[in-house]
Amino acid sequence: MTDHDHRQPTAHPGASPRVILALALVCGAAVGNVYFPQALSPLIASGLHVSPDAAAGVVTATQFGYAAGICVLVPLGDRLPYRPLLVTLLTLTGLGLFAASAAPGLVPLVVASALVGVTTVVAPLAGPLAAGLVPEERRGVTGGTLLSGSLAGMLLSRTVGGALGDWLGWRAPYVLAAVLSLAVAALSARLLPLTCPPSSQGYVALLAEPLRLLRTELGLRRSCLYQALVFAGFSAVWTGVALLLTGPVYGMGAGAVGLLALVNAVTMVCTPVAGRQVDRRGPDAVNRVCFLVVGASAAVLALGGLGGAAGVAALVVGTLLLDVGMQSGMVANTVRIQGLRAEVRSRLTTAYMTCAYLGGAVGSWLGTRAYGRFGWLGVCALVAALTAVALARHRGATRRTPAPGSDTAGPTMAARAAATSREETS
Repeated sequence: MTDHDHRQPTAHPGASPRVILALALVCGAAVGNVYFPQALSPLIASGLHVSPDAAAGVVTATQFGYAAGICVLVPLGDRLPYRPLLVTLLTLTGLGLFAASAAPGLVPLVVASALVGVTTVVAPLAGPLAAGLVPEERRGVTGGTLLSGSLAGMLLSRTVGGALGDWLGWRAPYVLAAVLSLAVAALSARLLPLTCPPSSQGYVALLAEPLRLLRTELGLRRSCLYQALVFAGFSAVWTGVALLLTGPVYGMGAGAVGLLALVNAVTMVCTPVAGRQVDRRGPDAVNRVCFLVVGASAAVLALGGLGGAAGVAALVVGTLLLDVGMQSGMVANTVRIQGLRAEVRSRLTTAYMTCAYLGGAVGSWLGTRAYGRFGWLGVCALVAALTAVALARHRGATRRTPAPGSDTAGPTMAARAAATSREETS
């Protein structure tokens, strides 16, 4: 089934930087709700008198809830006005966090965490909204800004959540996150513009649409494949590096993994730069560079198995290259899919994010098994192999794309490239 109501979202080519910064703050606050529980598992285990493995179920429940929310709520961005939808989800998230902070036992906490995960899917909705608020030639830098906000939320939530939990107990970070979510909901109600939803489809049809789009949109399939492969390598590395640092080669504690993850803070500066390059050169050119950077990271990370100061330096440089390549590629892929069809941006995002998360899950599984059988070098070889597949697919795709309609010619050609893609697949 396709849309019969092809109204475009209300365009705001002159959307103020204040609105974009507000959306970046919204992304950071929402994404942080998925990650701050990771720092609280030991405190939850102690506070609720359960085993550490049982307490880790809180993190798992939040992440599974988030994945479910992407599938069942993000498509509504094409059916409902963004502002009331975002405000409602942020408000429900705040109430869910308050409920989690007051949970008397593990089971109520797990249930509340799953519900928080479902409703905190604001960042995947903010991207399509922002794409309709800015001119086509600014979508790259805008997407990079929103991704920077998400990264800031991910990093700060872990750091602040862990410190506040150590000081006041595990419930305090949930209260703080609840207050922040409600405050951001009020800010969104005040600053975000009203938009006209482009689709009049029923809810069931909206849920089925991402699968149809994957079948018909070549650009979407490419972006999904690229991100799934690179994110699989990214997840494999961060799964394996925890085993490496806490194993016999380094003999460090779990805190060392958190310190290494702070390298990701540099990416908050890099993603807007990558966005500007996407606006200037197009998604294909940026994807190509990102694949090469991720491939180089595999070689540098392999030196991390040597141990000692040189090994730590290799891990720092390698994880930095990996994260910059992965996140910058995400900006390019997002701009590509948002340029396909304005009336289905939220459903395109649903398909894209689902594929990316599936790739990350598979990457974690493969990384664990590669490390168990071949050690750290096996993980690095896995990253190199996944990147080689992505680069080979990319080269084949760009060779077949006519120069005048290719997105390597610049984002202003995105509409014609999308039309060509649909013609080829119909």
